[in-house]
Amino acid sequence: MPSSIVTRYEGNPILTAEDVPYPVATVHNAGMVKHGGKYLMLFRSHRENGRSILGLAESDDGFAFSVRPEPFLVPSRDGRFAEYEAFGVEDPRICCVGGEYLITYSAYSQHGVRIALAKTRDFDSIERIAFISQPDMRNVVIFPKTFDGRYARLDRPHSEISPWSICISYSPDLVHWGDSRVVMKPVTYHWDEMKIGPGATPIETPRGWLHIYHGVFDTMDGAVYRLGVALHDLNDPATILGVCDRWILQPEDPWEITGYVHNVVFTCGAIPEDDGTVKLYWGGADKVMCVGTARIDELVDLCLTDSRPAM
Repeated sequence: MPSSIVTRYEGNPILTAEDVPYPVATVHNAGMVKHGGKYLMLFRSHRENGRSILGLAESDDGFAFSVRPEPFLVPSRDGRFAEYEAFGVEDPRICCVGGEYLITYSAYSQHGVRIALAKTRDFDSIERIAFISQPDMRNVVIFPKTFDGRYARLDRPHSEISPWSICISYSPDLVHWGDSRVVMKPVTYHWDEMKIGPGATPIETPRGWLHIYHGVFDTMDGAVYRLGVALHDLNDPATILGVCDRWILQPEDPWEITGYVHNVVFTCGAIPEDDGTVKLYWGGADKVMCVGTARIDELVDLCLTDSRPAM
């Protein structure tokens, strides 16, 4: 894969634990959004006890970020959320629908991992809405548009029947989800043969919804996490028009190869720009945050011209 597909920012990593004004061991796997003229990064950090919280950083240009003095979301201590967030909150994704920002995140507890939904209008306060999955599920991204009056999401159940595959589900109210079906599977002896999962919130383009996902390949030296792209139909997101046969980004820089979890690039957020580019953000080795840029039309072309079957 030509390295020019994603151009790494020369100032990477753009955020590390040393940039956080409270004690954390890592900074990674951040949901991204533009709000009020600023780039907002909702990032995951391991506390020094190993459990995760979410912090918030802001930037004027999408490259230089400053972290707010207090965490944005920590495990709840009240009611039903406390029980299912006891071991940490992780890997947020953000999408804007109807002027509200919907945030999905993984909630870990003695019961396993499930997906929680929260919302905010201003990123000064946050309201927890509901748990929108049963255990065990991770990596839920919601499309920023409704389809025939229903919300749609991509998710990745833990299942031995259809191992580590991406599904689509629908909801009339963001709380009750169903009509689920598998839309994309790992491919044997491909770069994503071990497992795949939703990554960044899908980006609407004239030719379809561009979805940047992660894929994992198991090697004799452990798993390698890379990023790929798929294109979903604009009106029927359950239909995948193409999946790029190759990865678009793999661990190469030292902070992607060595860290908390070695050989990982993992995205939870990307921001499309008016000039046709996308700022792609990824966690490097579960330790630091990085950014790069790509041309949206080039990513779409890869899905359509260098494609493999979705299943």
